Amino acid sequence: QLELVESGGGLVQPGGSLRLSCAASGRSLDAYAIGWFRQAPGKEREGVSCINRSESTKYADSVKGRFTISRDNAKRTVYLQMTGLKPEDTAVYYCAATVRLFGPCVLYDYQYWGQGTQVTVSS
Repeated sequence: QLELVESGGGLVQPGGSLRLSCAASGRSLDAYAIGWFRQAPGKEREGVSCINRSESTKYADSVKGRFTISRDNAKRTVYLQMTGLKPEDTAVYYCAATVRLFGPCVLYDYQYWGQGTQVTVSS
């Protein structure tokens, strides 16, 4: 069983930065694509970014140029570096994993989910 735990959330001013971490236990991450998702109050969950096993990445248009996803399989950890944060980035951020051996990652059909970490962007 793959377990995921997010960390790194918090309160930050507009324009600030945060780095979220998604630590995996139970299995190696080698065969998995990892995605970051977020859900703001009253809104549906949306895909933010994903990275596949060959480190090909995908970003939602709303975060392109501001967020960077990366992975360290040796540490079983995936990161989401967030810069230029805006109030509309406020949400609970979740990481998720799905087995994906070939092809680019996608922002749907994930089987394993973390509990989430709150990110609040406010002055």
